[in-house]
Parts: sequence; C-alpha cells; structure tokens
Amino acid sequence: MFPVYVCARFQVRPKQSHYQAVKRIFRYLKGQPRLGLWYPHDSSFDLLAYSDSDLGGANLDIKYTSGGCQFLGARLVSWQCKKQTTVSTSTTEAEYIAAASCCSQVLWIQNQMLDYGVTFLHTPIFIDNSSAISIVNNPVKH
Repeated sequence: MFPVYVCARFQVRPKQSHYQAVKRIFRYLKGQPRLGLWYPHDSSFDLLAYSDSDLGGANLDIKYTSGGCQFLGARLVSWQCKKQTTVSTSTTEAEYIAAASCCSQVLWIQNQMLDYGVTFLHTPIFIDNSSAISIVNNPVKH
C-alpha cells in the first residue's frame, strides 16, 4: 500500500522514475496471483480498526505517515495512508494523530452503517504505541 501511496503523490507531474516504480508494482502483483483481498461470507460482523504511523518513508521532510485500516469481521472495508500535515515532535504524538484520523474514519463508517440499521456501540481501535494508548485511556494527560 505504501509504494502506491508514494507514487500517487506524484501523479500530477510524474517523472520517469515514477513510471518505473509503478511498473515494478505491477510486476510484483503479476507475480503474486494468490495475493488479494478475501471476503468470506461467514465471518463475524464486528467493526475493528488498526492505526499506525511511520517516519521511515519521509526522505524529503520530517513528517510522519499515518496509516489505518478498518475491517467488518475479516473483510477489509476501508484503508488510508496519508502524510501528516503537521510536524510531530515525538513518535507518541505521531501515533496519536494517526489514531485520531483512524477514529474519524470509524465514526464515518458507523454513521454510514446506521442507514442500513446496523449499530456499532463499541469499536476497538488497535494502536501499537504504549504511550499513545496511555494518552487515549487517560484524558487528564491531554
């Protein structure tokens, strides 16, 4: 997902290196015929979300990249990968910003599902940074 995101950032004025990267992505996908999304009909219908951030892809600036995905049971229904608009001073702050973005996507999905009569009261958002989890669990630290 990340290489596709990086190439999409340059789709207004692509260079030859971007075309080569896209061709490499297609070659990789062609060599992986079993790679894809699986939507089993008998899995649960619980909404789950995962959130993460990364500094590794930021060669030109010091902004983190936020990523997240949302599942209905075992079915992937939404994902996002975006460079953060602010410069974070710590990994905790970057993870918290990514979690907030993921949370807004979860709220949007919950509101959309209300149109179909499905209500999600508790949707877990999984975060892999213990400091960000501590901030989320204790609003006094905000």
